[in-house]
Amino acid sequence: MKYPSAAPCSSSIDASIQDKQEQPLWSPSEKQIAKAHLTRFISQASTRSGRNLANYDALWQWSVEDMEAFWSLVWDFTHVLGDKGHSIATGLDKMPGAHWFPEATLNYAENLLRQRNNDDALVFWGENKVKYRLSHNQLYDAVSRCQQALIAAGITQGDRVAGYLPNMPETIIAMLATASLGAIWSSASPDFGVEGVIDRLGQIEPKILFCVDGYFYNGKTIDCMAKNSEVAQRLPSLSRTIVIPYIRATPESSGVINGTDWHQFLAPFTAKQIYFQQMPFEHPLFIMFSSGTTGIPKCIVHSAGGTLLQHLKEHQLHADIRPRDRLFYFTTCGWMMWNWLVSGLASGATLLLYDGSPFANGKKVLFDLADAEGMTHFGTSAKYIEACGKFGLEPGKTHQLAELRAIFSTGSPLVAESFDYVYQSIKSNLMLSSISGGTDIISCFALGSPILPVWRGELQCRGLGLAVDVFDESGHIVRGEKGELVCTQPFPCMPIGFWNDPEGRKYHQAYFERFEGIWCHGDFVEITPHCGLIIYGRSDATLNPGGVRIGTAEIYRQVEQIDEVLESIVIGQEWDNDVRVVLFVKLREQAVLTDELIARIRQLIRSKTTPRHVPAIIIQVADIPRTKSGKIVELAVREIVHNRPVKNSGSLANPEALDLFKNLPELQP
Repeated sequence: MKYPSAAPCSSSIDASIQDKQEQPLWSPSEKQIAKAHLTRFISQASTRSGRNLANYDALWQWSVEDMEAFWSLVWDFTHVLGDKGHSIATGLDKMPGAHWFPEATLNYAENLLRQRNNDDALVFWGENKVKYRLSHNQLYDAVSRCQQALIAAGITQGDRVAGYLPNMPETIIAMLATASLGAIWSSASPDFGVEGVIDRLGQIEPKILFCVDGYFYNGKTIDCMAKNSEVAQRLPSLSRTIVIPYIRATPESSGVINGTDWHQFLAPFTAKQIYFQQMPFEHPLFIMFSSGTTGIPKCIVHSAGGTLLQHLKEHQLHADIRPRDRLFYFTTCGWMMWNWLVSGLASGATLLLYDGSPFANGKKVLFDLADAEGMTHFGTSAKYIEACGKFGLEPGKTHQLAELRAIFSTGSPLVAESFDYVYQSIKSNLMLSSISGGTDIISCFALGSPILPVWRGELQCRGLGLAVDVFDESGHIVRGEKGELVCTQPFPCMPIGFWNDPEGRKYHQAYFERFEGIWCHGDFVEITPHCGLIIYGRSDATLNPGGVRIGTAEIYRQVEQIDEVLESIVIGQEWDNDVRVVLFVKLREQAVLTDELIARIRQLIRSKTTPRHVPAIIIQVADIPRTKSGKIVELAVREIVHNRPVKNSGSLANPEALDLFKNLPELQP
């Protein structure tokens, strides 16, 4: 089937609809528009294209019609350090199969370390326990020493180096040192249980593991040394494990196989000029992990050039990040927003790093950080913004927030009421960018624009250079109705592929099986009359409590270790503008779901995965519906719980089992 290219947002939309909409919540001033990077970019694009690109929509249309010219201009506009070469792309008629900047060479770390001065590069707060900062010069020197230590440890290009770490400066130092050599970085946050780490890192066989002795959360000190020891023992590929002191004044690496503390690792080396290994544009940089919905997490490989160019575009054109801005995102190292945040160094921003509970210090610690450090861009989750509203926080009254120009929200759709809360209770004069993309592209399909208004409940625009559209089930473009978010043309930040998927079968199945040659992202969306997007959630069975994607298989692998449990099924129930995890268990004959068994199930899930995986409710059922081939049907159960009709129940081996999930009192408001 031949699918259409991405269409302008106005297609099939009655223009009169727009006249009936309320006024925008915020519009940029003429001064703000004139000062924006994007305005200057539009001028340069108009000159190069010979078109009068009068507004954002015209620019977006050109960016997907002449992709080579657009991405070449992005390279020049953002001053990428590297050799661009003459060819911009090959195979643009294939997806997957296109190749970007095939003659180019660059180094990701070199682009992030281009600033050499005594201004702040990194500012770190670890709840109220630890605070320190590094200048650009100090960051460069630390990366130099770490690079030398990695070379001495035998790391060369293509090797994997992993972090089991909080969002702290040492994590960034280790990642940049890895990238400087052309090696590949991957990370998980220390709240992951051992099984969750092994499921991920065990697949990519890292040679070096950086971990932390512990971390602080909500006033508590959590020791990680026992987990570090077990992880190191179960990763036979490791030659060294480097323990970074955080909760201890004295470094601790005893008990960890081939363990060395951070200071000992760096001690033999003094800072010198870094040699940045120049690598092809599509050389692997990061390995990210899927949520593990249908098995162990998929290992998604992202390129150095694609990641850098896409992040530079998003930071400078969409977020309007300028040199010496103070960029913050509340994130862990197990989420792609950490990678997105770190790339802010390439645009000259100071990164504000925070590790711990976002509601420490009387629930206001992040706003304290914003005031103390002159935060210009505040990134967080939709659930955090909603929680601030429920707590009755009024940061606009309790804090100055003088420098704050933008708030970013992602992880789950930002509901319209949260838009109201931001403008009424945080700050009225800023760009509120609800953004959406994911680990799959290590960036965004839809996000903000500093020259467009903000409409209640909407993402402002489709990303430049991304042919984003909405398809119905037959692969036709739709307007004014919900459908599948797709991307109809190749783009530089597409994954190189999946690790251990040499023929690309898993990669193709993940994104291109639904519509051949079209990226199908799995989001249920609508393009609005304002050319923005509304996202209604995932169109698959992935759980999403608090904006954090969770794979059901990660829960099953733990629950079904319990002797009393024969099998289980887990869904996300829509609840209070969020999703709560509901687990159903089928027990052995005569077994009963007692409070003690519930506690045991929850404790196992918490210890082996993360606290976010723990079900809000656990219910015993007599049977679990499945297909004739034996697969359990999460989507069907989810529809029944929400009192929605189930399609194709005739394909089930035991459709009568669906009745067991109807109108359960435990799941009613």
